[in-house]
Amino acid sequence: MSGGSAIVSELRAALAPHGVFVRGIISFGEGEGPALADGTPARSVILLGNIGGSIWEPFSRWRQSPENADHTDPLDEWSKAIIRPLAAVFNATAYFPSDPPWQPFQRWAMQAEGLKASPLGILIHPDYGLWHGYRGALGFADIIEVDGAGTMAAHPCDHCDEKPCLTACPVEAVTSVGFDVAACRSHLRTDAGKTGCIISGCLARNACPVGSAYRYPQAQLAFHMAALRS
Repeated sequence: MSGGSAIVSELRAALAPHGVFVRGIISFGEGEGPALADGTPARSVILLGNIGGSIWEPFSRWRQSPENADHTDPLDEWSKAIIRPLAAVFNATAYFPSDPPWQPFQRWAMQAEGLKASPLGILIHPDYGLWHGYRGALGFADIIEVDGAGTMAAHPCDHCDEKPCLTACPVEAVTSVGFDVAACRSHLRTDAGKTGCIISGCLARNACPVGSAYRYPQAQLAFHMAALRS
């Protein structure tokens, strides 16, 4: 699609005040993409998300408005309030991790950025570590080509000898075989969990040395841990 770079540049400019970034682009073969609003398959999807705590201040300001104070899932609602209007502007279809039909965001991220999963189940980025996320995506009817688009190669966990994330969890919810969500949630409801991980964030996630400069601010850590506990 001609003008792909222009679309991405315009998207970046529109998203910048909200701390949301263009995280990657996936192109699909004929008939392979997710359904657009008109039912036809998308040919390209642009992933949108945060890098470190980039969204926390814009989201916090939005949440302070009285009309936004009572949302059950405020971060999802904020993401939709940001991304849906852009879908209309760019004649695209918006997708969100929280909405059915569930789209394969992790698979898309692996394709777009060459990422792999960490022991916590979170995709680990070679620069941002575990401190990033995907807030939504936009699907387009045409292939969007951007010069310089590519994938990243090295999986940080393959080059981490000590793997401190595997020994930091006080209830061994994070191991080499995966993340025990039930054990984590049970711990977060205890006094130790309430005074530890709930306040300071997941100890296993904090122990990862990759991308520590992008670690979420404490208020954002507490927000995510409270959501996990519930």
